[in-house]
Amino acid sequence: MFKKKECVAMLLAGGQGSRLYALTQKTAKPSVSYGGKYRIIDFPLSNCINSGVDTVGVLTQYRPLLLNEYIGNGLPWDLDRTYGGVQILAPYQGQSGADWYKGTANAIWQNMEFINRYDAKYVLILSGDHIYKMDYAAMLEYHKQTEADCTIAVIDVPLEEASRFGIMSTNDDGSIYKFTEKPKNPDSTKASMGIYIFTKEKLQQYLEADSKDPASANDFGKNIIPTMLAAGEKMMAYSFEGYWKDVGTIQSLWEANMDLLGDSPVLSLSEESWRIYSRHTAQPPQYISKDAVVENCSVTAGCEIYGTVKNSVLGAGVYVGAGAVVEDSVLMNGTSVGDGATVKYSILDENVSIGKNATVGEDRATAEGIAVVGAGIEIPDGKIIAAGAMISEQ
Repeated sequence: MFKKKECVAMLLAGGQGSRLYALTQKTAKPSVSYGGKYRIIDFPLSNCINSGVDTVGVLTQYRPLLLNEYIGNGLPWDLDRTYGGVQILAPYQGQSGADWYKGTANAIWQNMEFINRYDAKYVLILSGDHIYKMDYAAMLEYHKQTEADCTIAVIDVPLEEASRFGIMSTNDDGSIYKFTEKPKNPDSTKASMGIYIFTKEKLQQYLEADSKDPASANDFGKNIIPTMLAAGEKMMAYSFEGYWKDVGTIQSLWEANMDLLGDSPVLSLSEESWRIYSRHTAQPPQYISKDAVVENCSVTAGCEIYGTVKNSVLGAGVYVGAGAVVEDSVLMNGTSVGDGATVKYSILDENVSIGKNATVGEDRATAEGIAVVGAGIEIPDGKIIAAGAMISEQ
């Protein structure tokens, strides 16, 4: 008989990510590239193994092919286990028929069999669209010490931004007495990070009841959390003070990439004590020509730079031609910028080709928005792509 797992992680990775527009036309949001060599899902997976959580169910739904291929058997994150490890959990057909995941709570409910298989006492629920480094083991210990039914990770946000989040109001001991989803007049600045730890019996009880309510949106924030609070269950807030970024929009994804730059970056990915692992194709060393200019950039292996690149993040195998200028931009794996082309304040998805003397975006100081070019798009020689444009098809 297999040894039971104390805690199983459930990673919600099936969202469409519609606010990332062209970047998620062909893939799920968690598989969007970040920081040159990473994908967004690398962060929760790396956090899990660094925290000693070695059993992770990844719930997929929207365009899962690239994500499934990327995760594979979980080897890069040391999650290729005979018992446990990482497993892809897609919607499936049961005795009562097949059904898409209706919401975050319904997605977990449909996979209770996975949780029960490991006889887990605690369930860690994660989102697949945040950039952060966090020790889940410390949060679990807090959950156990306080004897909570549910613990919610919270981060302090400026009062003027609190209306964008689910806000927790707490007593002095950290217990939650009120939860409001995106309040117009927030009375607290403790924002939910979308990271929960439940005692399994309570989770199963409330998910089952929620599944029988035809009026429910089957969502943790809208239904499960408020219902548990109203029932008087013990709900605790776990304060987190490190870097955390919800990269659900073009602007926030660009900002998160820029946070890697500078002499003292806001987020450091070079700490050996808490590595972020990724599955990246082996590339030759980057080449920077004698005529190139590179300032305040993150340049991944395999890049060739002959032009000028400033304040930008370049993924693996990016090519920047002679006389080309790239500024304030994120260029994902395999993208090519032709001779004399200009790319400013833009995000170029994987394998984009910018023709010679073409222009994408404009100076950040004057641009009305970030220009975005979707994966595999070819921009012809001399073509002008306006600031804030969203190019998802040829």
